[in-house]
Amino acid sequence: MSTNEPERENNLFTSIVLFVVFLVLFLGGIYAFSWGSLNNVWPFAIGIGLFFLSFWIPQTFMGRSDSSRRAMVRSRTRKPSGEF
Repeated sequence: MSTNEPERENNLFTSIVLFVVFLVLFLGGIYAFSWGSLNNVWPFAIGIGLFFLSFWIPQTFMGRSDSSRRAMVRSRTRKPSGEF
């Protein structure tokens, strides 16, 4: 089964590296909250920003979405038009 579209999934090493990078962003957000106080709100803003980036970047840019008809994967049982 050959298709004209390139493979869009990462290999194991790339997936592990990306997981570690975004886990560090998430843990950095948790660590930023430890510096917060009522007098200084910037650690909270940094923490929320790191949380947002650690979830938004993987889901938006690196996720595999079948929400549109053009993004559907071609296979024997799944036609690109969305009909089975």
